[in-house]
Amino acid sequence: MLPPRLLRRLVLGPALITLTLLALTGLPLLLLLAALTSTVLPGRWRPLRLLWMVLLYLVLESAVLLALFGLWVASGFGWRIRSPRFQLAHYALVRWYLRVLYSESRRVLHVEVTVEGPPPTSYDGRPLLILSRHAGPGDSLLVVHALVNWYAREPRIVLKDTLQWDPAVDVMLNRLPNRFIRPGGRPGAELERQIGELSRNLDENDAFLIFPEGGNVTEHRRKRAIDRLRRKGHIDEAEKAERMRHVMAPKPGGVLAALTQARDADVVFVAHTGVEHMVTVLDVWRELPMDREIQMRWWLVPATDVPVGDQARIDWLFEWWARIDEWIGERQRVQDAV
Repeated sequence: MLPPRLLRRLVLGPALITLTLLALTGLPLLLLLAALTSTVLPGRWRPLRLLWMVLLYLVLESAVLLALFGLWVASGFGWRIRSPRFQLAHYALVRWYLRVLYSESRRVLHVEVTVEGPPPTSYDGRPLLILSRHAGPGDSLLVVHALVNWYAREPRIVLKDTLQWDPAVDVMLNRLPNRFIRPGGRPGAELERQIGELSRNLDENDAFLIFPEGGNVTEHRRKRAIDRLRRKGHIDEAEKAERMRHVMAPKPGGVLAALTQARDADVVFVAHTGVEHMVTVLDVWRELPMDREIQMRWWLVPATDVPVGDQARIDWLFEWWARIDEWIGERQRVQDAV
């Protein structure tokens, strides 16, 4: 359970900055220990790579928190923090943070990202609804990085409220038009109302991002989603979900709310593969350096091609999720054959 916002501001942020200063002060000792353990542990300098990424995270988070404090002061101690000028400054901070993190992940972890689909200019001048698959650590960061740095978008995002344990994410994204929702909470009218509000009045450089599966894909969650559909009497959807092996059944409520409020927005479906089997911290540790390719696929559906009516849209959503599942399966078979 999250502590109150004031407590998070007064405790978590200062604690992270203090931890960063302690880590930098003890950097020579940390480097020596990481170098020594790298000689006995398997992997190519795995502890050193991990140490660098942890230090990078701490420094970036602390720098962002200090910048956010400066913006708060400059805005009249929060008085104009939601004005267009300061919203643009916050988006610029998001772009910088994700650009540095992405660049260092490629360099240190040996991760390459390839993207299939229409070029970024294909999306110019239209609001977008982004419906993305959710699997593996950091995939949401990758999608947001693509939106802000490749497609020049200002995303509005539906996120899990547990992400607010991260002080920089907590402060920065609560100042921008986003919604944090409780994982495991029952979807209902209130949640759909919030999603509808968030997706309303999108302009030509906005993108509303939602993960219809509701969380990272695991086999347990996939089966639980199928069982939930059966219990509710959605037998047809449950059978469709059973045939999909790499994704979970999408939850249509939030998607329907977004489509209703953003009628003029084109829809973009996003699939990716490359990190599905890395679920736990131990999985990530074993894979360092990753030396892998993450493949992404973007499909653009014009607003005029979106079906009319809730049931038609639910069927359409499941059809697209089956297409995403098929694309992932094909890419994984190719990788296994190499």
